[in-house]
Amino acid sequence: MSKLVKIQEEIQLVLSHVEEHLLTDTADILKSKKRIFVIGEGRSGLMGKSFAMRLMHLGATVYVVGETITPSIASEDILVAISGSGKTKSVVWTTEAARSLGCCTLAVTTDAHSPLAETASSIITIPASTKYRQAHELKSIQPLGSLFDQCAHIVFDTICLHYAEQNKVEFAAAFKNHSNLE
Repeated sequence: MSKLVKIQEEIQLVLSHVEEHLLTDTADILKSKKRIFVIGEGRSGLMGKSFAMRLMHLGATVYVVGETITPSIASEDILVAISGSGKTKSVVWTTEAARSLGCCTLAVTTDAHSPLAETASSIITIPASTKYRQAHELKSIQPLGSLFDQCAHIVFDTICLHYAEQNKVEFAAAFKNHSNLE
């Protein structure tokens, strides 16, 4: 079996365990909040940034935690926190800080019992492998957390589809928000 086919099978298996109603519910929550803040480290952080970018294209007011133009968060906002293991200290600490300020927090992780999940208002569990290869994770031929990151990207794009549908954002409107300085 080719590696490409095996990776496709891994992604399909992981995504078959993600509850789609949680993605629709997440789009509802995002729509109800004033602003969206996203945090993650490493490749998970890059998946978060791609999610933030697409939400911006769809008309959301969205920020990436740690960027120089990110304002303070407030109780009417939401923090989306991404960590495959659910143990990334900076992500957990930021989520705890947001909760202490009265913010809604969403954890995207493999482990529903991780420190991140325990501090979040809601959780999307993506049961992919991480660099720690824990017993509850689905196995992967890929290095480190590649499978989690790939599946997180697809989960985020699915949330964006629901968000666009709920907000009646058509392709042309999203395209107007796409960068024109390229």
